[in-house]
Amino acid sequence: MSSHQQLLALCNQYHAVLLAEDEQRLRIAVAPNPPAQLFESLRFICDKHVEVEFWSAERLEKARHLPPSTGTEEVHEGGASVVTLLNETLQKAIQLRASDIHFEPTKESYRIRLRIDGVLQLQPLLPASLAAPLTARLKVLGNLDIAERRLPQDGQMDVDAGSGKASFRISTLPVRYGEKVVLRLLQQTEHPLELSALGMSAKDSALFQAALVHPQGMILVTGPTGSGKTLTLYSALNALNKTGTNVCSVEDPVEIPLMGLNQTQVNIKAGLTFQNILRALLRQDPDVVMVGEIRDSETAEIAIKAAQTGHLVLSTLHTNSTVETVIRLEQMGIARWLLASAIQVVIAQRLVRKLCSHCKALKAGEITLPPQLWSNPLPDWQPVGCERCYGGFYGRTALFEILPVENTLRTAIARGAHAADIEALAREQGLVTLFESGCQAVSQGLTTLEEVYRVLGVPHG
Repeated sequence: MSSHQQLLALCNQYHAVLLAEDEQRLRIAVAPNPPAQLFESLRFICDKHVEVEFWSAERLEKARHLPPSTGTEEVHEGGASVVTLLNETLQKAIQLRASDIHFEPTKESYRIRLRIDGVLQLQPLLPASLAAPLTARLKVLGNLDIAERRLPQDGQMDVDAGSGKASFRISTLPVRYGEKVVLRLLQQTEHPLELSALGMSAKDSALFQAALVHPQGMILVTGPTGSGKTLTLYSALNALNKTGTNVCSVEDPVEIPLMGLNQTQVNIKAGLTFQNILRALLRQDPDVVMVGEIRDSETAEIAIKAAQTGHLVLSTLHTNSTVETVIRLEQMGIARWLLASAIQVVIAQRLVRKLCSHCKALKAGEITLPPQLWSNPLPDWQPVGCERCYGGFYGRTALFEILPVENTLRTAIARGAHAADIEALAREQGLVTLFESGCQAVSQGLTTLEEVYRVLGVPHG
């Protein structure tokens, strides 16, 4: 990015207006009492003499919204400014229900991809020359250091989305042809935080709600990033959020602010780690504690002990199945007898794309799987695509595998039974696996078998 582009971005960041610039000097307008950082940054960018005019906030605001007359705003081939282009991209992403936006510089072009219903979708390519000004604009919005291009940076930004403000988490990363920027849409308020809206079967919902009424114990929600764990946890917290209950959480970051909850955000720079906050929370007379994620053995140990000493603890873990969760916690150094006594229920989940109800088509013939995987023939649903959806899919639905830890399983876990033995016992007690949950969704016409394979892989058997 040229020094002129950096200068424009800096003025944008501090709500200043660039009035004139030549080889020896530059003239800017700012509000009275400007921050010292502005002038420090100006000296860092260029060695020119700086002349300053002090304007009222109203005059500055009007000047900043005037159309550019001196070519000071980057313009792309279509004639629209970088600011307009970025606003249009963000509006489109929100309209298409994208969860993430990827800005990627390549050798020949600038690529933007939107993650819609869990799958990245390529947008029309832009000229490579737009990479630097678009990255600078994003950094300004996220309050990041526009001059730092060698190190990754993280931040947060709020954007006016027409119908209200949308919050994004911003992450930059140096790559071969510049910096890649990824935006994650943080607040998706269209999801109701109700247990009934999660998409669980009546049986699974009853098991989950039975665990939530326990005064103590641990409830674990597992799955990879982007599998809907956060929504499941917050729906549970919302159900537990009563005036007579002290609900506390430690999160990184706080993704959904909820009235009535005491939510604390991790701040590593300030020494606020998961472990430190969790220890402090346990001295705050909590009834329910939510730990955003169990990342290490120390956090796991504190959470397990809290679940044994009169607290209901909810947390997440990155494992592939319910049974694997027990093994992972054991690998973290938690004794089997502690696990057996603390865990109430383990929930594994994934998200699959839902077929568009307006254009889905049923292909002739049925799909037959090996009987040990699924005993009944499955309908062969196909995505078609129409103006209401994206590629034949609209939205996502969750697949669940719920393992309640009853007395038989507690005994098996405590005596160190192998994962296969624990799974066999769970199957005897009626465990429905993630793949079986996927087959149920296919039989109900919610998704396709190909989509279940994409998310879960092809099972052995």
